Amino acid sequence: MRPVLEHAAPLGRLFGAEGHRIYLVGGIVRDLIAGREIDDADLDFTTDATPAQTKAIVGPWASSLWTQGERFGTIGCIRDGRTFEITTHRAEAYQPDSRKPQVKFTTSIEADLSRRDFTVNAMALDLTEETPQLIDPFGGADDLVAKRLTTPLAAETSFSDDPLRMLRAARFICGYGLEPTPELRKAVVDLLDRLEIVSVERIRSELDKLMVTADPSAGLWFLSDTGLANIFLPELPALRVEQDPIHRHKDVLTHTIAVVANTSPKLTLRLAALFHDIGKPKTRSVGSGGVAFHHHEVVGARMTRERMRALRYSNEMVADVSQLVFLHLRFHTYRMGWTDSAVRRFVRDAGDQLAELIELTRCDCTTRNKRKAETLSRRMDELEARIADLGAQEELAAMRPDIDGGQVMAHLGIPPGPVVGRALRYLLDLRIEEGPLGEQEAFRRLDAWYADQP
Repeated sequence: MRPVLEHAAPLGRLFGAEGHRIYLVGGIVRDLIAGREIDDADLDFTTDATPAQTKAIVGPWASSLWTQGERFGTIGCIRDGRTFEITTHRAEAYQPDSRKPQVKFTTSIEADLSRRDFTVNAMALDLTEETPQLIDPFGGADDLVAKRLTTPLAAETSFSDDPLRMLRAARFICGYGLEPTPELRKAVVDLLDRLEIVSVERIRSELDKLMVTADPSAGLWFLSDTGLANIFLPELPALRVEQDPIHRHKDVLTHTIAVVANTSPKLTLRLAALFHDIGKPKTRSVGSGGVAFHHHEVVGARMTRERMRALRYSNEMVADVSQLVFLHLRFHTYRMGWTDSAVRRFVRDAGDQLAELIELTRCDCTTRNKRKAETLSRRMDELEARIADLGAQEELAAMRPDIDGGQVMAHLGIPPGPVVGRALRYLLDLRIEEGPLGEQEAFRRLDAWYADQP
């Protein structure tokens, strides 16, 4: 017996002794069947017992019990440091204008499973049998083997009940290599406007989960092809019509999705890859040299901030991603030769995102021209070597002026205020341009600067 089933077996005996059934449900059942690595720290169960009956059964067995979700049928408990959540079978339904379901309890496991999002998630293991039995009324195991994504009920019913499932489909398409059925695709196209009733926070959370799958490509194409992205991320499908002769892709969308797939599955980096060229449609121009997108990184950084704020990302995440978008072209001026001061400025502007900026820059090279790709890679190797050399000499990552604000105020005899901030920025610019000055020279330069202040 798999360890997870050993952890769950005591519940099967407890509920069975009281004449009730209890089932292991959720993604863990799917992953057990698929042979994937599983996280069994938190286990989800469903039962025909009422919440009151569940409390009576597990109360003496558990080390702690909580009932915050009781009105939704869920009783939580801990035993031997392991968390268990047990929910009475539900047959919930959503009203057309509501984000929240009307919860109705049922004694039927089939009714409970029918309300789940996809057939591959609508499976359960009956733990009250001596050997756990698979309950699979909608053929989820067969769909998992056949790499097919479909819903237990009609897709229109499933997506109307919970519109977020349409977005969740993108994650399962790429996360499990599943192909959506024509009926599922049609339902998304027909019902995509219903996503507007879903909270921004839930949409953002599902997008984040998609972005850190091993390869989000198929999911991003699904969002664009069905029109679903138009509801919460219209900048994505807008890239499709923008021909990009520089990268020799069919369009900028193809290039963008390729860059996302090339990057490591880290959320900040993946979002930067997703947004890095969204400024191109607004900056597209045609001249004697062909199509150009001048300053698309500037426009793109602004658009990134606007979209991420609309999706209610944290201020820190917005700042990090938009800065990566703003800087993603900076490296390409390196072919003209960078001074030490330019390298220092590159490091300073990248800040904590230096490693992500370097990876994004490398992944942004999707050219099929082998010679060009090798040249870009070699130049990036050279830049990284120079950063390492300068860093070893000057501690670039912790770059500061040669004197601090307290020393500035004491030397000039001035109180805290804007002048101190301007002085420190001036000294930091000197540090970047010329390297370490030493305190004596820094004070001399400070005096000369201060004498010129109005």
